[in-house]
Amino acid sequence: MPHHEVPPLDSLPTTRPAGCPFDPPSELARIRAESPLTRMVYPDGHVGWLATGHAVSRAVLADSRFTSRYELMHYPLPGVTELPPAPVGDLTGIDAPEHTRYRKLLTGRFTVRRMRVLTERLEQITAEHLDAMESHGPSVDLVQAYAHPVPAMMICELLGVPYADRETFTRHARALTDPDNTPEEMYAAWGALEEYVRGLVSAKRANPTDDVLSELTATDLDDTEIAGLGSFLLGAGLDTTANMIALGAFALLSHPDQLAALRADPDGIDQAVEELLRYLTITHTGARAALEDVELDGHLIKAGETVTISAQAANRDPAKFADPDTLDLRRQATGHLGFGHGVHQCLGQQLARVEMRVAFPALFARFPSLRLAVPDEDVPLRHDASIYGVHRLPVTWDHQH
Repeated sequence: MPHHEVPPLDSLPTTRPAGCPFDPPSELARIRAESPLTRMVYPDGHVGWLATGHAVSRAVLADSRFTSRYELMHYPLPGVTELPPAPVGDLTGIDAPEHTRYRKLLTGRFTVRRMRVLTERLEQITAEHLDAMESHGPSVDLVQAYAHPVPAMMICELLGVPYADRETFTRHARALTDPDNTPEEMYAAWGALEEYVRGLVSAKRANPTDDVLSELTATDLDDTEIAGLGSFLLGAGLDTTANMIALGAFALLSHPDQLAALRADPDGIDQAVEELLRYLTITHTGARAALEDVELDGHLIKAGETVTISAQAANRDPAKFADPDTLDLRRQATGHLGFGHGVHQCLGQQLARVEMRVAFPALFARFPSLRLAVPDEDVPLRHDASIYGVHRLPVTWDHQH
C-alpha cells in the first residue's frame, strides 16, 4: 500500500450528535475534511466509496457512467445484502432509456400552470387544517394534524386518488421506508400499493377526470406501467414533504431568531425553503455504481464499485456553503442536493416547494405563540429511516381571542 493511502472506512457513519437533531453525524465532517471521496468497506465486504464533498457528489450524480439500478449496487447499511431490480414504475432504480421515457411523460404533468392551480387548492387545505387545530384547542401532534395530511391531500388531488382511501395507501407507503421492514416486506407493500392504484387506473380509463392518472391513460403506457408510476409518485409525495414540514417546523421553533426573521420578511419564504432543504437534507444518503472505470477527484473508481453519496455531508460542505452548520434563512442556498441532482433530480420538487412555501407561513401566522409542548430532546426522531424526520411533534400555543 503506497504510504499516502489511508485505510478505508470500516462503515458509513450514521450516529447523529447527541442533542443536535438537525445535524448529520459529526464523523462525516472529519472524513470530508480529509478527503471528499474516500474508500469505504460495505457490510457485505465490498470495498467501494463514500462521497462527502459537494462538488464530487454532484459530479457522480450528473455522470451517466454511473447507474442507479438497485441490482448493480452494494448497500452501505447492514441488513440489506442485495436487492432485486426496481419494480415497474420505480424511477429511482432505473436508467435511460426507460427512465427517460417515463420521466418525459411525467414532467409535463408537473407544470407551472398546474402548480398555480394547486397552490390555490393548497391554501384552502392548509386553512382547513389550521381551523381544525384551532377548534381542537392548544396541544396537538403537528405531524398528524398538519404535516402529514396536507401533502397527502395534495398528492391525492394531483394524481386523482380518493383521499378517503388514505388509511390503505398510507400504510403501504409508510412500509416502503420503514427501517424495520425486510426487503421482502417492502416489496410486498409496493405490490399492495400497485394493486390498489391499478384498480383506480381501470376506473379512470372508463371515466377520466382532471388528474395525472387519467392523463396517463391517454399515453402509450399500459396499466402496469401507470399503476407502477402512480404508486411511486404516491409514496414519494407522501413521506418526503410530510417529514420536511414537520422537521422544518421543529427547526424553526428551535431557532427563534430565524423564525422571527421569517415572520418579519414573508417575501423571503422562497429562499428560506431552500435553506431548510439544505440544512435538514432529509433524503440524506444515495448511491450509484460505476458502469466503467471513472477517474474522479484524483481517484480511479473501478467498474462495478459502488459510491455512496452523503447528501447531508455535501450540503454542509464549507467549500460550497459558508458557515454551513448554521441555519440562515437569508442565505442563497442554491445548488443544494436536497432534491438530488442530474437526471434523477426529484420530479415533484416544484410541488414540494409550493407546499412548503404555503405551509410554513400559514402555520406561524395562525399561531403566533406556537411552541413545542415537550423539551427538544423528547421529540422522537426517525433515526433509522431512509427519510429523516420526526415521528411526532407535540406543539401548543396560547388560547386566542
